[in-house]
Amino acid sequence: MSDVGDTLTATLVVEPFDGTTAATLTVTAPDQTATNPATSTIDGGQTWTAQVPLTLAGVWRLSWTVTGTGAGVEHQLESVAPTPSVVEDGRVYATTTQLAEYLGAAPPTNAARLLLRASELLDADFLKVAVYDVDENGLPTDPLVAAAFRNAVCAQVEFWQEAGEETDISGPLQGVTIGSVSLQYGGGANRPGPSYYAPKLVRALDGLPGDVFRMQVSGVY
Repeated sequence: MSDVGDTLTATLVVEPFDGTTAATLTVTAPDQTATNPATSTIDGGQTWTAQVPLTLAGVWRLSWTVTGTGAGVEHQLESVAPTPSVVEDGRVYATTTQLAEYLGAAPPTNAARLLLRASELLDADFLKVAVYDVDENGLPTDPLVAAAFRNAVCAQVEFWQEAGEETDISGPLQGVTIGSVSLQYGGGANRPGPSYYAPKLVRALDGLPGDVFRMQVSGVY
C-alpha cells in the first residue's frame, strides 16, 4: 500500500510485443479527476512505465491502453493511505501523550485515529443520555469528568490493541449498567450482545459523582 505523497512507478508488461507496440496510461484519482502521465519503455515495447504522484488518499485506477502487437486494455487499482499525522476533525477526549502515559508504553502508530474512534464510541454509546458541563468545543469542563473520559477512551484503545478494532463492527451496545442506569441498544432476543467496549471504560464512568455527571433516561435523572 502506498501513502499520500509517494510517487508510484506504474508498470505494464505486454506479451506479445514488437516494434509496433505502444502503451498509454490514464490515471483516475479518488476524486475522479483523470490525467495521462508520460509513458516510456527501455526494452523495445515489452515493459512500459509511468510516474504517478499520489496526492490523495483513496483508491486510484490505472488504465493502460495498448495498441499494435499485444493490443488491449488493462486496469490496475492502487490503494493509498492518508498521511499518518492527519486525522479527521472530531471531539477527542485524550491525546497520544496521555495514551502513552495510560499504557505505560509507546502508543500504536495509529493512536490518533484510534483515540478519535474511541471518542466517537463514547459519544454514541454512552453519552447520549449524559448531562455534564462543557466548553465551547463540547469538552467537559469538570476535571473529574475530563479525567474519566480520558481514561475511558484510553481503555478502549488498550482493549482494541488486545481484541482487535474489528470487534466494534459486530453490533451496537447492549446491556451495560452505569451506576443506577441500565442501557440497552439494538439487537434482538436471539442475538448475543457484542463485547466491543472495554470493561475499564464502563468503570471509568461509573466512578463519577452524581453532582458532576448524570445519566438521563426518559427525562428522569
